[in-house]
Amino acid sequence: MKKERILSTAVFLVSISAGAMANNAIPNQEGAAIAKQLTEKAGASAANNLQQYRNEVKVTGTVFDSLKEPIIGATVRVKGGQAATVTDIDGNFTLTTNTGATLVISYLGHKTMEVAVPANGNVSVTLESESKQIEEVVVTALGIRRSEKALSYNVQKVGTDDLTTVKSTNFMNSLNGKVAGININASSAGMGGATRVVMRGPKSISQSNQALYVIDGVPITNTSHGETGGMYASQPGSEGIADINPEDIESISVLSGPAAAALYGSAAAQGVVMITTKKGKEGKVSVTVSHSTQFANPFIMPEFQNEYINKPGSNTSWGDKQASPYGNYEPKNFFNTGTNIQNNVAITAGNEKNQTYLSVGSTNAAGILPNNKYNRYNFTFRNTTSMLNDKLTLDFGLNYILENDRNLTAQGQWFNPLTSVYLFPRGESFDAIRTYELYDSNRGIYVQNWNFGDALKMQNPYWVAHRMVRENNRSRYMLSGSLKYKVTDWLDVTGRLRWDDAAVKQEDKRYASTIDLFAHSKYGYYGHAKVNDRSLYGDLMANINKSFETFSIGANVGGSFSRTK
Repeated sequence: MKKERILSTAVFLVSISAGAMANNAIPNQEGAAIAKQLTEKAGASAANNLQQYRNEVKVTGTVFDSLKEPIIGATVRVKGGQAATVTDIDGNFTLTTNTGATLVISYLGHKTMEVAVPANGNVSVTLESESKQIEEVVVTALGIRRSEKALSYNVQKVGTDDLTTVKSTNFMNSLNGKVAGININASSAGMGGATRVVMRGPKSISQSNQALYVIDGVPITNTSHGETGGMYASQPGSEGIADINPEDIESISVLSGPAAAALYGSAAAQGVVMITTKKGKEGKVSVTVSHSTQFANPFIMPEFQNEYINKPGSNTSWGDKQASPYGNYEPKNFFNTGTNIQNNVAITAGNEKNQTYLSVGSTNAAGILPNNKYNRYNFTFRNTTSMLNDKLTLDFGLNYILENDRNLTAQGQWFNPLTSVYLFPRGESFDAIRTYELYDSNRGIYVQNWNFGDALKMQNPYWVAHRMVRENNRSRYMLSGSLKYKVTDWLDVTGRLRWDDAAVKQEDKRYASTIDLFAHSKYGYYGHAKVNDRSLYGDLMANINKSFETFSIGANVGGSFSRTK
């Protein structure tokens, strides 16, 4: 009744206003006719609004699943209108609409239903479950995406969560135990060490059995500077694949067998690790911040004897069976608590035509051996643009990496502090050699504190760690670009280029009083080297995917070139 009075008043005001205007401006029969028309229109509008108000109904209802359990969070909206709501914890909902309107009820994993609003406004809906199997798509050679069930060879896919849940300085270590038929041997060189990846299948005696690494369809250079084998090997370095930030990886596909890697030639004879990196996404700007801190300690130590001590002047523990005057020797006390701290900030933004991805990451790690350090800083930019009515797609990426590793542990007898740690004479004081250098007034320099000879070329383990220092500084950038043109709905042509440039500065310091075998003189040894690894890769390929009523055709035709120096 209240709204009726308001509407009636509105009609009255309009009629007076129109009549007054007509009397003042047009004092004749024509003015009276105009006033009458305005009054009739206003009255009709009020009547329509009143009728619509009288047709409104409050709809209440409940949404169930096929087991008659209430559904929480189901969406209920008016078809063709703006009104919408969601069900509560008991599956109930309430909204206001017109009698005869249609409600659209939907929920994930269930069929969408449409229900007409009855006159009494009471609705009860049961949604049927709907299961749809999503076809698994994997990235194969040259970045080609294929349905997993359509492949005749083995492809295994690993998501980004498997790489970032427990982070390693080399993300390949995170794949250990997650992919069948592949052996991943983490390096014992310390933080930043290279990882050996060997897949099941035939092996070569003379050639490398390492898998080939491919990023976004393009093979990359994976070199490791330094020695990794032999009892006389010096300290190793990190490897190229360790430069990749795991937070920038979308997924990894492991291709095993010759059929899977045929397009990459003999370089992929032992399999391929396909890495697909992240792109920008359409929608609102998204900022992701991640942090990881890990601590490491020796898990299991070798068993050592402390019953027999050394003979005076001897460095072997083959003396009398008696307790050492300095107590039991614990080699475990030589080790530190290792740390691995990783931080990353990623930004994604985009619209239908342009998507951008930007990330900055840092890795700062210290090993369990003294003076073993690893630092890496990653800067990543990627932009994808669609043009010419989405027929032409340009994808550009830039990666810049700064990496530093220091004193990765040698795997042999030399340049390895553990030789002296494990074989230290049991009748002597290990605390006495923690001060690893003493001042020599005759020479005017600090010299090594070690009085147990050089049998097995042993030296003070702290001297080996702090005064025989090998350091690598790597500056690397990777530029990549691809241009894809969609000729028809079943034919597209793609061209790609990648330039990879890594400059490594190596520095090797062996201070004076290091034994002559390693220092080569009483003044010590200093070595410096610069190594540049450059590679250029390009390919051009036509992709055909044509479907007919009973069969389909998929083909790829193209060529590629690569140059490495």
